[in-house]
Parts: sequence; C-alpha cells; structure tokens
Amino acid sequence: MNHFEWNWTQDGTRFYAQGWSPVQTKAVICLVHGFGEHSGRYAHVAERLGREGYAVLAFDQYGHGHTVGPRGYSPSLDASLNSVKIILDEAETRFPGVPKFLYGHSMGGNMVLNYLLRRKPKLAGAIVTSPWLRLAFDPPAIQIFLARIMRFIYPKFAEQAKLDTSTLSRDKAEVRKYEQDPLVHGTARAGTFFDTYNAAKWALANATELEVPLLLLHGTDDKLIAFSGSEDFALNGTKDLITFKAYDGFYHELHNEPAADREKVFLDEIAWLNSKI
Repeated sequence: MNHFEWNWTQDGTRFYAQGWSPVQTKAVICLVHGFGEHSGRYAHVAERLGREGYAVLAFDQYGHGHTVGPRGYSPSLDASLNSVKIILDEAETRFPGVPKFLYGHSMGGNMVLNYLLRRKPKLAGAIVTSPWLRLAFDPPAIQIFLARIMRFIYPKFAEQAKLDTSTLSRDKAEVRKYEQDPLVHGTARAGTFFDTYNAAKWALANATELEVPLLLLHGTDDKLIAFSGSEDFALNGTKDLITFKAYDGFYHELHNEPAADREKVFLDEIAWLNSKI
C-alpha cells in the first residue's frame, strides 16, 4: 500500500488529509470520520479495503486531528459539506474515471447522508456505519436549550462531551488506544452540536430523497448512537437503494470490534462494494 499526505486551505482553515492506494485501484473510497477522532484511526480500514483493490482518501474534519482550528468547531453544516466535496474532487484528480464511494462513521455518517441528500452527487454508492441520526440517550432539555441559544450568541462555546469510552468497542485494547490517542478530543461546541443535531433530524425526515446506493450498518447494542435511527432511515428511505444490515450485540465502532467480528463487517462491505462496480 502506498501512503500519502496533503493539505488544503478552506475558508482560512488548513486541512490535513491522507490516502492509501493499492498497486491496482478499481475504485476510490472517500472517508469521513466521527466526532472527536481523526482520519488516522482508519488506517487499518484502509489497509483491509486496499487488499481488495480499493484506494481510501480521508481527512481530518474541522476542529479534529491535524486540521488547524478550535477543537470540535465547524463554522457551519455547509462548510463541513464543502469539505466532503473537496475530498471527492481530490479523488477524481488522483484517480480519474474510476468509481467513487463515500464512507462515513457516526458524525461522519451524518455528514455523508446529508451530503447525499442535499448535494445529490453522482457516485457509485456510499457506506454509512452507526450514523448520528438519533442519540442513544436524551441530552438534558436545558443542554439543548443552551446550545440553541449559544449557537447564535457564541457558537464556539465549549463543553466536554464526557463520552463513555467503554461503549465504543467490545475490544478493550481498541478502547485503550482511543483513550491514549493524543489527537482524540471530547470538546463539543454549541454551534456545531446544534447544527449536527438538526442535520440528523433533517436527514431522517428527508430519507426518501436518497438517489445513491447506500449500505447502512449499525450494531444493535450501540449505546452512543441509537440503532433505531438507522432502522428508521432504512424503513422510510428509498427502498431499492438501501441495504440495511444490523449486527446483533455489536457496539458503536463496528470497524474496531473484536477481530473476527470486524472481519464480518469488512467482508459485508467488500461484497457490497464489489457488487456496485
């Protein structure tokens, strides 16, 4: 696998991006990571998909990883979606003419679904895992109220998300890696939280607008993002375009579950990808 890095500047923010490419590339996957993490946490995903001929391009979102700026802060939903457009354009520049896919996890899954529904890209398909469509817990009403107010007064207002890391994966080694990763953060910004919260509700309400084949994956024991959100999107969305798969007892990060279980997920993804090219 060939690994490479680059940067771009968007609205004054310097973004970090990286890619992995096999010797022979049959398609390109542009990956959007989740809240608090970064693209480097998907190197093993890229390696596994690369063995099947898929190149992977990924970037650190606004306020994440090596991308410059206040932790956890994106200026707007549109700005975040513009980043997705930039990585897709990069994929076409580097790998012209081959099929392009999007892949989003958690908050990144929210971004990917909103990009598909709002921007209507011409893609071979998209994979979304454990998307933030509905939280598995109800934030206190006062927290939602304050986020709504602070979004207009001071959108960079920060709180710690206080994530229960034990719910990420049933593989304790993966949980420790997350906890010890210096690029991981737990800073939630009022404006970004409310934009994402609203975008999740909008995506659920507009699931019928989907025009791209979608593989939607979610673990039934996800304690961070509600399984019911994915289930409802699949039930209410464009039926002939959505392949929905539930993983009984799996936690939030399907790609970081114990080795045998994550391999089941990878094999399902690879089979679906191969069917679309």
